[in-house]
Amino acid sequence: MITGLDHIQLAAPPGTEDALRAYYADLLGMAEIPKPPALAARGGCWFEAGTARLHLGIEADFRPSKKAHPGLRVRGIDALAARLAAAGATVTWDGHLPGHRRFYAVDPVGNRLEFLEAAGAAEE
Repeated sequence: MITGLDHIQLAAPPGTEDALRAYYADLLGMAEIPKPPALAARGGCWFEAGTARLHLGIEADFRPSKKAHPGLRVRGIDALAARLAAAGATVTWDGHLPGHRRFYAVDPVGNRLEFLEAAGAAEE
């Protein structure tokens, strides 16, 4: 019955949309997608890149999860890690997933993100 994943939603505290846009659109290069008017009134922002869709919804008593996270497939993982580090983000590499290179970082509000690339994909 399930045919695919439409989007992942993460939470964010009120008033952080500009910081989220700077991170997801400006730093990661995702496109911001307009929210339908009825949903836009709630705040937050939506982004997409390739087949990845990420919604950030506003939550008054927001607390970032320590473990839960989206896994975002990337090309050019070293360049992305360098770009994030240059912007002041902490990049934590993890070599425990066979056949992949991956690292973790957190967005401006503390959401954990995993970035991964199949081993050898950068040479293709």
